[in-house]
Amino acid sequence: MRLVLLGAPGSGKGTQADILKAELGVPHISTGDLLRAAVKAGTPLGLQAKAVMDAGQLVSDDIVLAMLEERISQPDAKSGFILDGYPRNLAQCKALETLLERIGQPLDVAVKLDVPSELIVERIAGRAAKEGRKDDTPETVRERLRVYAEQTEPVAAHFAEEGLLKVVDGVGELADITRRVLAALPRGGDANRLRA
Repeated sequence: MRLVLLGAPGSGKGTQADILKAELGVPHISTGDLLRAAVKAGTPLGLQAKAVMDAGQLVSDDIVLAMLEERISQPDAKSGFILDGYPRNLAQCKALETLLERIGQPLDVAVKLDVPSELIVERIAGRAAKEGRKDDTPETVRERLRVYAEQTEPVAAHFAEEGLLKVVDGVGELADITRRVLAALPRGGDANRLRA
């Protein structure tokens, strides 16, 4: 199963990806985690990324895509993967599709977790208070939601045009949301596999 998880910041993508990796038996790949691991390990791509970050710049899409290609070429990703947090914009989306086509692993589905913006603001503010994080104010969360709507919503629209998008209600109990995601997957995504 080759799956992209979409959703606004705070919609629960990372949480669902962690649950789904066990359910589907495929790795959860977060480009942020890949980047941090490559920099820490001092890989050739990690060193390139570190030089860019040390200069105060954003790591290029080319470097991120190369890291992604390395990761999905590993044996544990042969039967699929769950991408979380990538692609974030249409340019990344097209680059990802080109890569997956070239290596013969096209996407099976893109699942978008649909959560109302005000609920996301509440969720993140609650999490920030619990974790003592001062950077997740309602204002900064609303700005991240604005950027998501501007840059990432078009990715969902693109996947919809390709017939790959499934929109899932991301509100409710964790297990219920996971069941909805599994039910939205191609080949019926056996929702009964989720252990109660």
